[in-house]
Amino acid sequence: MELAIYNKEGKPTGRTVVLDDAIFGIKPNDHAIYLDVKHIRANQRQGTHSSKPRSMVTGSTRKLKRQKGTGGARAGDIKNPLFRGGGRVFGPEPRDYSFKLNKKVKSLARRSALSYKAINDQIIVIEDLTFDTPKTKNFKSVLQNLELNNKKTLLILPDTNANVVLSARNLCEVGILNADSINTYDVLNAQTMLICESSIPGIDAMFA
Repeated sequence: MELAIYNKEGKPTGRTVVLDDAIFGIKPNDHAIYLDVKHIRANQRQGTHSSKPRSMVTGSTRKLKRQKGTGGARAGDIKNPLFRGGGRVFGPEPRDYSFKLNKKVKSLARRSALSYKAINDQIIVIEDLTFDTPKTKNFKSVLQNLELNNKKTLLILPDTNANVVLSARNLCEVGILNADSINTYDVLNAQTMLICESSIPGIDAMFA
């Protein structure tokens, strides 16, 4: 797949780049995407939810009333889950939600997500970005030139560039990843992928 390379002014440079069809041109596998997104989201869960069963609730263990003859249901101590302030029945407990996913499935899911972006013309390749100072205004002007205002954009950098990251991180609709950190969820969550020219070899190397 061949794409034009744009500059910061949003104009074609006259140069093109060829994207590897083994990465950007496969038939997407929806089930692999589902598994990988589920895996990513599960790993992000803290799992610290907790509640107190009756054994952990503060209260007396004295029997509230005699067993028979009251005309009501029998009752034990005040920590009974049926009473206000009592323990929680089958409440949430701390747990680990993460699960194992094979590397080949992850790779297939990422390539499927990138292929979806290529199929839908949601990939823009731009010359490497360099800013003398970190200013959000500089990066916003790049987005305006590329007609990406108010669009969820994923910026792919060849490596960490402090000035670019500081210029873009204040924009809620912009996500930033290095070429070796691409994941299925962030790719699908963005409306457009903005790939720096020097990131292409890094993406190829990740799938090599």
